[in-house]
Parts: sequence; C-alpha cells; structure tokens
Amino acid sequence: MSVLKEVLAANAAYAADFGEKGTLALPPARGFAILTCMDARLDPARYAGLAEGDAHVIRNAGGRASDDAIRSLVISYKLLGTREWFVVHHTNCGMEFFTDDVMRGLLATSLETAELGPDGFYDVGAGPGSAEGQYIDWLTISDQARSVTDDVRRIKAHPLVPARIPVYGYVYDVATGRLVEVPEATAAGAAT
Repeated sequence: MSVLKEVLAANAAYAADFGEKGTLALPPARGFAILTCMDARLDPARYAGLAEGDAHVIRNAGGRASDDAIRSLVISYKLLGTREWFVVHHTNCGMEFFTDDVMRGLLATSLETAELGPDGFYDVGAGPGSAEGQYIDWLTISDQARSVTDDVRRIKAHPLVPARIPVYGYVYDVATGRLVEVPEATAAGAAT
C-alpha cells in the first residue's frame, strides 16, 4: 500500500501554516552541518535542537564520510559558510549487521528485499540478481567508535577541507536519545 496520499495530505497541512519560512536565508543560520545516518529512528532536528534554516543535515546509510558526503560538506562550507561539522553515527545501526561480501552476495542472488534473521540478512526472493554490487564499497560498520573516528579523520585529511573547521564525533544512542561523544574522534577533528 502506497503512502503517497498520506504524504501529500501532510504536506498540504504543513504548507497551509508555512508563514515566513519562505523567506529563510540560504546559508544555515547557526553555521554548522551534521553528517548522520538515514535511519528513520534518528531525528536530527530533535536531537540537535534544530528548526528550519538552522543547519545542514547530510544523511546516508551509516552516516559515513563517503565521497558524496564530503562533497556536500565542502559545498556547505565553501558556498554557504558553515564553520563546524558533526559526524553522528548511532547504536543498533543496520550497517553493523552485514559486510561488503554479504551485501554483494545478496544482490548477486536477488534484487528483492532481504530479511534480517538471528544470523543476519538472508534472501527471501527469487532472482535475478546482479553482480554490480561488487563494485561498490558499502562502508559497513564493525565498531561504532572506530567508524566515527575513521570518518572524522577522513574528512579532516581531505585536501578540500580547511584545517580550521572542527569536526566533532558522536554516537547517538537509540535507546536513550543521547549523543555520546567519541573523544578520539573529536580530538582527531580539532581545528588547527
């Protein structure tokens, strides 16, 4: 069943009370950006106290510092003036439940949605699949603190990222709603 009608009805209600939001400035008012996971349990506006126009929020599977995420952060700084960045991963992330090889195998078998069982993801659909998954680095996670630190380091080491931008590293706890600092990541992301 499609959610199209629900989404359009919600948008109509939102637009009816839109008010002055149409005059918000293009640069984020609070001057920062968050790179975080696309997981539906995370609401960056709530966990970081954001309103429309406050900050850039860049989301992908795992909240990883992929080339495209770094592209967005560089645009955020270079053209729109952000001065601080956060990398926020989270507990119980789906990116922890498989490896690159598992994902590649699932895709090679079937393009249908897999299911998660006690032993990990498994296929329930029939083929065809595709071998194209072997060419993608899925950026899976085996250790949350290490992945946050690795991503902060990757961002800080990028030649298009100015050394003066601090990059903070956190893990969002899905059981409590708290942001937990990863000290090693924040130290690696210090402005210089």
